[in-house]
Amino acid sequence: MIELPIAEKVESRRRKPDWLRVKLPIGEDFKRVRHLVDSYNLHTICQSGNCPNMGECWGAGTATFMILGNTCTRSCSFCAVKTGRPPEYDTDEPRRVAEAIILMQVKHAVITSVNRDELKDRGAEIWYQTVRSVKELSPDTTIETLIPDVKANWEALERMISGGQEVVSHNMETVENLYRKVRPQARYSRSLEQIRRTKDYGKRTKSGIMVGLGETDEAVFKTMDDLKEHGCDVLTIGQYLQPTKMHLEVASFVHPDKFAEYREVGLAKGFDFVESGPLVRSSYHAERHL
Repeated sequence: MIELPIAEKVESRRRKPDWLRVKLPIGEDFKRVRHLVDSYNLHTICQSGNCPNMGECWGAGTATFMILGNTCTRSCSFCAVKTGRPPEYDTDEPRRVAEAIILMQVKHAVITSVNRDELKDRGAEIWYQTVRSVKELSPDTTIETLIPDVKANWEALERMISGGQEVVSHNMETVENLYRKVRPQARYSRSLEQIRRTKDYGKRTKSGIMVGLGETDEAVFKTMDDLKEHGCDVLTIGQYLQPTKMHLEVASFVHPDKFAEYREVGLAKGFDFVESGPLVRSSYHAERHL
């Protein structure tokens, strides 16, 4: 067997495999969603996060709305959303999101946000008003909210999740030993407690992690155990993809067979639903997670 030079090994490891190929966003439905998003001056995590599934989801008439602006107060080393001091606090945003959801005829809406650590309530009031506005204008639409870390402001958390949404998600993002590198301003234990408190409030809970950052199988399985212990109902697992050269490099491209194994292990551990695959993101096929 011929041994590859180290430089070629690294290049081979970083080159995207065939199973990560995605179709370019095209079609009339994609154009319609983009027009609505632009017309209502809305932000989506699909665009800000460089999501590989944007073509598929927008082509199906769905999008994940991102409220509270598109500038995050955190500087996570995996995320494409820009970091800084957010310039806006738009009290009219809940209305615009609700109207866009009606025009898109969305049956299950996913809403997320940037971190707003500079706000005393972490943006909880805008969260509450957005969910209430959607429910008032489109009462048959179910809602998943993918909420940020509230930094142990549990009053803000309660306000954030009390608007009537059916699913509340908070992503762990990675395994415990990689937290300092991947989420330097977050704490593994604090995110777990946030999920537990959300479950105690009576919500269907959901979380997601990325793989390909250098984690071991044992660390992934421990994260599953920790999530189950803290009341998590639904788990998503996807491949980390480096958004720019300024972000963490991909340590490995995980084979689809390994994602299938993670799904089987997760189901055996008691999760109600496990979405696991190279292109899975937290809001991918979210309507199934109800």
